[in-house]
Amino acid sequence: MQLHILSSITEVSQTSWDALFDSQYPFCRYAFLHALEQGGSVDTATSKHQTGWQTMHLLLKQDDTLIAIMPAYLKQHSYGEYFFDWQFAKAYQQYQLPFYPKLINAIPFTPAQGPRIAIAPGAVRSDVLTILQQAIRQLMLQLKLSQFQSLYVAPDDRAVFQTGDYLERYDVQFQWHNNHYLDFNAFLAALSSRKRKHIRKERSVVEQQGVVIKTLSGTELDADFWSSFYQFYCATYFKRSGHQGYISLDTFSLWGKHLADSIVVFAAYAAQQLVAASLCFRSDDTLYGRYWGCSADYDRLHFECCYYSGIEYCIAQQLSFFDAGAQGEHKLQRGFKPVVRHAFYDIAPTMLSEAVTRYCNEERQSILQYVDQASDLLPFAKKADN
Repeated sequence: MQLHILSSITEVSQTSWDALFDSQYPFCRYAFLHALEQGGSVDTATSKHQTGWQTMHLLLKQDDTLIAIMPAYLKQHSYGEYFFDWQFAKAYQQYQLPFYPKLINAIPFTPAQGPRIAIAPGAVRSDVLTILQQAIRQLMLQLKLSQFQSLYVAPDDRAVFQTGDYLERYDVQFQWHNNHYLDFNAFLAALSSRKRKHIRKERSVVEQQGVVIKTLSGTELDADFWSSFYQFYCATYFKRSGHQGYISLDTFSLWGKHLADSIVVFAAYAAQQLVAASLCFRSDDTLYGRYWGCSADYDRLHFECCYYSGIEYCIAQQLSFFDAGAQGEHKLQRGFKPVVRHAFYDIAPTMLSEAVTRYCNEERQSILQYVDQASDLLPFAKKADN
């Protein structure tokens, strides 16, 4: 087998890529990753803009047959990953060790569990991963990389990584599970009476402000929508983080053009004007909440667009899960269960190797304890509570 390193996804055909990543998971689709490149959200390196994400997709071929694909990026920082390693970077800096660049197998700005390796039918997954690991270690030596990381790994890939020589980390996200609810009221009926009343009050507050929520998709997502949404997105990101966000208007527009079948938007209107929107993607069984923006502060509107409308949509569409993004412990009180996410690291040996391994072992135990504790805070009714 031969390893090929792509500096752009355009070096392989869309047909070949999507045929191997035969999955409803939207974030590994060719059109999604191509829009990041074409829109300048990754790879851009000008005097005014440096994304710090450099495309370096790994392909394995046997003769002319494509055997495996691993989406990957060379990173010069740890922003936009969400499975954060700032504590490692700080330790490396204290000991004057180089932490960047590093190679990550992940989807930029997308903390959503999913496939991280596409493998041709008939190929043995563990054998392919062994070959990729050997090739990556050679790259680490050639490019003086501190490490390789695979983030938000799906269960099938996790089982393969666990057979290799990788360090595993855990993180927590909050995910809504559809327990075959007939409608939103049926979901509310599963909650304690106090939590049920609280959610109803939050939704009524939005209505009392004269805000109307509409679900948009497909051709409804025109150029005017993307222009408005981008302004909301930048303003909201700047208020929260001091910068205008990671995704360009061109990338959003390209997603709207080429991934309309995977996009769902919960749009808020006041006096018939668009004032806020939550942008989601969907697969055959999961809704993924990704980006939110608003033009002004409306009380409780974030919860409506980013959580309750999504729950209602999942019930109507019979989707099993609603993955509303990274972090957000307040999701617990709205019925989102804590779930463990997984990442795998292949770190070049240093004087910190033993300490890093010990940290990850302790972190995994801490995460599992947190999940148990957080589960006790879920709003679902006990049998005696009606």
